[in-house]
Amino acid sequence: MDDAQALELIPRTRTDDLLTWCATDGREVAERPLRIVLTLLELTGCRLRDGWPEVSAKELDQLLYELLPLTADAEGDGHQAYLDALAAVLDHQRAAKRLNAKRHARLREELEALGAGFPLVMRLPGRLTWPRLYAMLLHADGVDTTDAGAVRAWLDAFRQRGEDGRAAAWAGLPQLVVAEEEHGRPQAWDRTRLITLGMSTENARLLLGNRLLERVYRSLSALVAAGQSLPPELGHDVERYGELVADEAVRLLGEWTVPGLPALLRADYADLAPEPGQAELDGYLTAADRA
Repeated sequence: MDDAQALELIPRTRTDDLLTWCATDGREVAERPLRIVLTLLELTGCRLRDGWPEVSAKELDQLLYELLPLTADAEGDGHQAYLDALAAVLDHQRAAKRLNAKRHARLREELEALGAGFPLVMRLPGRLTWPRLYAMLLHADGVDTTDAGAVRAWLDAFRQRGEDGRAAAWAGLPQLVVAEEEHGRPQAWDRTRLITLGMSTENARLLLGNRLLERVYRSLSALVAAGQSLPPELGHDVERYGELVADEAVRLLGEWTVPGLPALLRADYADLAPEPGQAELDGYLTAADRA
């Protein structure tokens, strides 16, 4: 590993190689979910051999029930596309003789069991982030999410609906699973739910940023263990490097939902996706304690 690779934030996954293997094997796997899955697996610290992840049941659970619901949407490719991607990873490992038949069968059974609940987890309001919620709305309205101008125009129009109109739009999303008494009720999108959304969004950004940094640290540790010196870039502007990590986390969250959307929601459209500050959280918790 050279210095440049050690400081790379985004893993160089073997997505293209795996897509080629899938084509040869006669199976169709969507590229975007596969790239997301391979990237997240490496960011979890999954053991790699020649760039291929060696997946455990723990990592399947973490990916499907924690990381994907926080970071990626299923609007374009569907929930099954992520399960197909994980199945391809496991089957390729078996074909490459990196998994014996018994362990492969056990992991496939685990994937099937976890996969049964995965669509539900992705549809729970409590697991949403602002980028995922707005991705749902944009897709529902047929907006070309690859067109930055169209996304901005939609956000401008959505802002004009006002708080009540926006709450009605959120409550009207058919793919969300909510309690029967809440279905279609804008009142369900109250201050508590908005604060939860803001907290989840911040958590997603921090989690991804931390995982990116952890990956860099693992790479640097490997350099040191190999007797190499640390890259000189680390001695120049560490603070700026931290900013790059934060920016890259936001960019990735956009790539995995709607390109550029998380950055827009943090800047020009922050009023549409509020994230509570500490003072607001303290006030909310105090009020909750009184209640």
